[in-house]
Amino acid sequence: MKLTINDVRSRFIKHFDGTTGSIYAAPGRINLIGEHTDYNGGFVFPGAVQQGMMAEIKPNGTRIVRAYSIDLKDYAEFSLDDEKGPSATHFRYIFGVCREMMALGIPVEGFNTAFAGDVPLGAGMSSSAALESCFAFALDDLFGKGDTDRMTLAKVGQATEHKYIGVNCGIMDQFASCHGKANNLMRLDCRSGEFQYFPWEPKGYKLVLVNSCVKHALVGSPYNDRRNSCERVAKAIGVETLRDADWEKLEAVKDQISEEDYKRAKYVIGEYFRVLAVCEALEKGDYETVGKKMYETHEGLSKDYEVSCEELDFLNDIAKECMVTGSRIMGGGFGGCTINLVEDDLYNHFCETAKAKFKEKYGKEPVIIDVVIGDGARKISD
Repeated sequence: MKLTINDVRSRFIKHFDGTTGSIYAAPGRINLIGEHTDYNGGFVFPGAVQQGMMAEIKPNGTRIVRAYSIDLKDYAEFSLDDEKGPSATHFRYIFGVCREMMALGIPVEGFNTAFAGDVPLGAGMSSSAALESCFAFALDDLFGKGDTDRMTLAKVGQATEHKYIGVNCGIMDQFASCHGKANNLMRLDCRSGEFQYFPWEPKGYKLVLVNSCVKHALVGSPYNDRRNSCERVAKAIGVETLRDADWEKLEAVKDQISEEDYKRAKYVIGEYFRVLAVCEALEKGDYETVGKKMYETHEGLSKDYEVSCEELDFLNDIAKECMVTGSRIMGGGFGGCTINLVEDDLYNHFCETAKAKFKEKYGKEPVIIDVVIGDGARKISD
C-alpha cells in the first residue's frame, strides 16, 4: 500500500470539524551497512525510504491535542500541560515530541491531527522514528520559525524514545528520517555526529528487503552481553571504544580476553573498515564491491557476533545461490529482514525462489519489500 494525501485528509475532515490543516511526512529507513557499530563509536550508513508516516495537523486554539490514529482507528485527547500524558504508546510518541519541542522553547499550542503510515511493521524500518520526525518537523514549522536544525529535531525523537517510551535507542533512526535525501545514503559518525551524503543511484540494480516475519524470543540480554564484550576488549586495549582499535591492537591482547570477546571485537573492527570500503566503492559506482562487503558483514554477524538465526542464514544462502550481488541481516538480529542488492535481471527469479524455498522449509512465505531511497521529513501540502 502506498499512502496518499487523500488517505489522511479524508479521515482528518471526517473526524474533526470538516476543515483542513497542513500535511507533513517523514520516512522510515534502511541501513545498508554498519550494524552494531553505533554503541562502539563507529559509522552507520542509512538511507531514508519512500515509505513513512504522514500527518495532517491544524492548530485548534486550545492547550489540548486531539489525535486520531487512522491505522489503529484510535482517538485520544491530552493536555500539553499534563506531566503524565496519554497511556497508549502510539499517542505517547506525539506527546513526547510536543514536550521536548516545548523544552527547546518552541511555543507549541493545541492542535488536531490525524496520522497514518505505510512502513511495514516488524521489518526494522523504524516506523516510530518516522512518526517522531514527522511531528518534530511539523511543530517547528507550525509553532516555531521552521529553522531548528535537523540534528536537533532528530534528538527530539531520540529523547522521546528515552523519556516517554522507555527505549534507550541510538540516534541513527531519527537522524535518517530527518536528514534523508533521494538518491543518497548517509554516513553518520556516531561519535562526532558528523555526516556525509554518498550517491545511491544503482543503475541495473534493485534494493530489496526479504522479511522473514520471524522474531525469536531472546534468552537473557544478548544485546547487553555483546555491548559488554566490546567494552571489555576496549578496556583491555586501552581505548575508549573499539572505534580506536585495529587488528594489531586486538591481536596484542588476544591472550588476555575470552575467545567470545575476541570474536565480538573482530566483527566490530571489521565492520568499521567495511563501511569505509563501501563509501569508497559508491563514489566510483562500484556496486560489486558494495555487495561483497554486505556478504562479509552477514558472515561476521552470523559467525562472530552471533546475532543471526537459522531463517536469516537460510535467506542469505538463497541469495548466494541466486547470484545476488549482496545480502545481509539488517537490524539488531535474531529475526527480521535481510537487505539484498539484486541485479534487475535476477530480481524476479530471486524473489520467487526465496518465497518458494522459505515456504517449503518454514511453512510461510517471507514478505518482499522493494526499497526506493527517498527524502527526509518535509511539508507536503497546505
